[in-house]
Amino acid sequence: MKYKMAVFDLDGTLLNTLEDLADAVNYSLAQFGMPQRTIEEVRNYVGNGIRLLIERSVPNGTDLPVIDNVFECFKKYYQEHCNDKTKAYDGIIDMLKELKQSGIKLAVLSNKAQNAVTKLCDIYFDNLLDITFGAREGIAKKPAPDALLECAAIADIALEDIAYIGDSDVDVLTARNAGVDCIAVSWGFRDKGVLIKAGADKIADNIQVLKAELL
Repeated sequence: MKYKMAVFDLDGTLLNTLEDLADAVNYSLAQFGMPQRTIEEVRNYVGNGIRLLIERSVPNGTDLPVIDNVFECFKKYYQEHCNDKTKAYDGIIDMLKELKQSGIKLAVLSNKAQNAVTKLCDIYFDNLLDITFGAREGIAKKPAPDALLECAAIADIALEDIAYIGDSDVDVLTARNAGVDCIAVSWGFRDKGVLIKAGADKIADNIQVLKAELL
């Protein structure tokens, strides 16, 4: 066993949430008469938390109070519809079961709102995860290392015994900033070239490669 703990990003790493995120963005924009965004646009906007997702999705020059209203609309709609089209990537749940059986502690760390992280993790990964950590007041979002360091402290595991797994440049930077090993996955929301440019040392193209890197 190479690591004592594996910390996973959620969107684009364990779950394909893109369609539900795009639907929630476009529902919210439509309520304020704003143009719709394509799936590819939303794909490029995610990764830094839902507030920035909305700020990137509204038209340039939108007043702050209006952005606030769109954001509140998004949060309410997404909480109710976050699992309409979302699904786990093939092989993910079986891999998590195998890692857990091997004695590796498992965590999810996401810039997604905590309530949505909790809801989706309860649906898909019930009893598999030791920690589910979403966006929280007073803790800086990724790529700041704060939340990842908090996960390490909660689990009482040394940084050198932790791997962080994610699908974006934000995840690569988060791991680097925290001083933990990073394994990037190429099946998520960012192209492989983005991961390489961000400085990813290891990139897993499939579940088998990822599992071999962890065990």
